[in-house]
Amino acid sequence: MSVAELARLAGTSRPTVSAYEHGRVSPTLDTFERLLSATGHQLAITPKVKWAKVPVGRGRIAFVPDRLPELAATCAFRTIHLPIHLDWSSPSREVQLWERRQRLQAYEVVLREGSPADIESIVDGSLLVDGWEDMYLPAAVRDAWQPLIDRTTHVG
Repeated sequence: MSVAELARLAGTSRPTVSAYEHGRVSPTLDTFERLLSATGHQLAITPKVKWAKVPVGRGRIAFVPDRLPELAATCAFRTIHLPIHLDWSSPSREVQLWERRQRLQAYEVVLREGSPADIESIVDGSLLVDGWEDMYLPAAVRDAWQPLIDRTTHVG
């Protein structure tokens, strides 16, 4: 979409959109919402995830969020390559997250070895809950995550 087309659809001028684009001026929230709407998007506010560092033995920690991550389906079911810091025995191993067995094995690695960024980018909370009982995790890692799983599955 051209700057002129965006400006027309958002009800503003081309020079104004150009100024926003180049950071010379910032739009008001109302104008930003109009620009987003013109591109077929909307502004959504989500709570910031808080991370706890939970000791899991031998000087290691697990990162546990205060709420489960949510991925778009295109991310939750994509093909990934596990980086070496997550899976040092099989660097760059390809994982098809749409295949349940492979997804759960990847989740096991990410929950054991991953940083908050790894967890947020690879683990989908609903799919984690679905596979929770079938995952093989060290007891300390399972215990660290279990309260969050329980809060999620025992609503009400």
